[in-house]
Amino acid sequence: MDKRILVLTDFSKNALDASKYALELYSEHKCTFYFLNTFREVGYRINSHIHNYAGELSYDIKAPNTIEGFKNLMHTLDLQAKSPNHSYHTISSHSSLLEGVNDTIVKHDIDIVVMGTKGSTSSRTVVFGMNSINIMENITTCPVLAIPEDVDFMPPKQIAFPTDFKTPFKRRELTYLINIAQMHSANIQVLHVKESETLNLLQLGNKKLLETLFKDVEHTFHELEKTSVHDGINNFIDTHDSDMVAFINQKRNFFNRLISKPLTNVLGYRTPVPVLVLKNRI
Repeated sequence: MDKRILVLTDFSKNALDASKYALELYSEHKCTFYFLNTFREVGYRINSHIHNYAGELSYDIKAPNTIEGFKNLMHTLDLQAKSPNHSYHTISSHSSLLEGVNDTIVKHDIDIVVMGTKGSTSSRTVVFGMNSINIMENITTCPVLAIPEDVDFMPPKQIAFPTDFKTPFKRRELTYLINIAQMHSANIQVLHVKESETLNLLQLGNKKLLETLFKDVEHTFHELEKTSVHDGINNFIDTHDSDMVAFINQKRNFFNRLISKPLTNVLGYRTPVPVLVLKNRI
């Protein structure tokens, strides 16, 4: 089945990097890419508009800067020469970013959202911009893949997956992690930052369940102790050559416990890697 991938853009360099990463990540697979730009304009309102890259615009009122922005983006990516398996659409939406993303996910049955970790207005010292944090925290219907600035695509071979084993895993919430690992023959590095000497019965059961769910993909288990979760994740990524890190965003689960602190503090990696935020689609 075709993948339907939503790529967010504000036409910044980080957004371009994220676009390139998404195209490379799925270069060998049949996909439909939707490139979304949202904007606010005082004085009038228009609905979201979509056009096929190779076709005609479906609206008369041009969104400010988006037409030229998309034209330049398509030229830069040289999309039509990339892959015969890919098709491309651009969308301009007069809405907030979160509204535009949610609307596009519903209308086009999106499988995964890809974006940069910060936009054109973010400080050079900021790792995650507020828009990125908002999308990572509040999009609940599909995974979000956030690409840091200046990250060149390398096929992911080691994907860190931190967990406390306190909540049962569901196959559907791990589907995209498994899918990416299988696409690139990657190993999933299951990381547990220990809070106590041994796992309790619930944690042991959930670890066994995870072994079953990961039976068709390479995976390894790792433990760290005498360190904070934040420092443990950072140090693990540095020392184990992780190419990506994946979290499950679930109420009262590991990721939500992390993001009770500023996300920029939790995920401010010294060695930036893409962040895959998995969702519990109930």
